Amino acid sequence: MPKRKIEVFTAGCPVCDEAVKTVQAAACPNCEVVIYDLIKGCATNECRDKAKTYRIKRLPAVAVDGKLIECCKQEPVSVDALRAVGVGRF
Repeated sequence: MPKRKIEVFTAGCPVCDEAVKTVQAAACPNCEVVIYDLIKGCATNECRDKAKTYRIKRLPAVAVDGKLIECCKQEPVSVDALRAVGVGRF
């Protein structure tokens, strides 16, 4: 079974740190969690390009398997929203 890819987009703030902790707590061994700090950026600019592709307008935001999850379009990151898209399940 392929790993579920979870991308967390942050701005290095306390609210973003809580979202990262929430995702990491919900993730299972079959999840690959990648954290992108959009303030720091990344060597290849991949993180900012992905944020544009996902049309992220606010942070923190979470994409699972290439799709921005609903809670990140309007609500804060939640375990229920993560579970609804399969995070934490094999």
